[in-house]
Amino acid sequence: MALLRPTAVAGQFYPAEPEKLSAMVAGWLDVAHPPAAPAPKAIVAPHAGYVYSGALAGACHRRFLTDRAVIRRVVLLGPAHRVALRGLGTTSADFWATPLGPIAIDQDALRGLSDLSFVAVHDAAHGPEHALEVHLPFLKLALPGATLVPFVVGQASHAEVAAVLERLWDGPETRIVISSDLSHYLPYEAARRLDATTAAAVESLDEGGLGREQACGRIPLGGLMLAAKRHGLGVERLGLINSGDTAGTKDRVVGYGGWAFG
Repeated sequence: MALLRPTAVAGQFYPAEPEKLSAMVAGWLDVAHPPAAPAPKAIVAPHAGYVYSGALAGACHRRFLTDRAVIRRVVLLGPAHRVALRGLGTTSADFWATPLGPIAIDQDALRGLSDLSFVAVHDAAHGPEHALEVHLPFLKLALPGATLVPFVVGQASHAEVAAVLERLWDGPETRIVISSDLSHYLPYEAARRLDATTAAAVESLDEGGLGREQACGRIPLGGLMLAAKRHGLGVERLGLINSGDTAGTKDRVVGYGGWAFG
């Protein structure tokens, strides 16, 4: 019997009603008019509630549309916010639910990592986690034929994340999504300054320049940066904003960045 991971934050971070959610996400993706730029190997996109960062997340996922006919698998990594774990946690589920329909999990790919001591099934960490889930509606609409290889990342090194990415890198059928927000709860101008420093580190592939206060997804992001250097990828900024620019006040903001690696 197939196992299904249910939604945890539908109706909180994004609409639970399929029609409302589909219209919102489709508007940001604009599937009918794919971008002219080449599709990247990987993107970095935020994971806040859609009212705050949905438009930027949509702009990031939209970049995959150019190659939507060939993309068959998405490797999705994000930080553990709710449950502590060591290493990278995978899932035992065969499908992950979304209000727009389920997404199949590539369990064959996950079984292929069984020799890595820092990779293990950790359903408890996935159960309440929003960092991966908020990307699923974008993937469901942008890449409806793609399977998912999800990881929630706990106490791990950049090198361990990069090792997993290398094992799953493959060809144009596989793309990578790193889920991360940037600074948290600083005043608007202080956040802008810190996020600009973070952006400079990302764009120069300086994984050592990512501090704990700069990005909640700094570990998976740093792993991608290591892999990007090995593969000779460049980095393009897609956006750098914060909640004070969208739907929040400016006294305590959360930063959001979007990048394409290709």
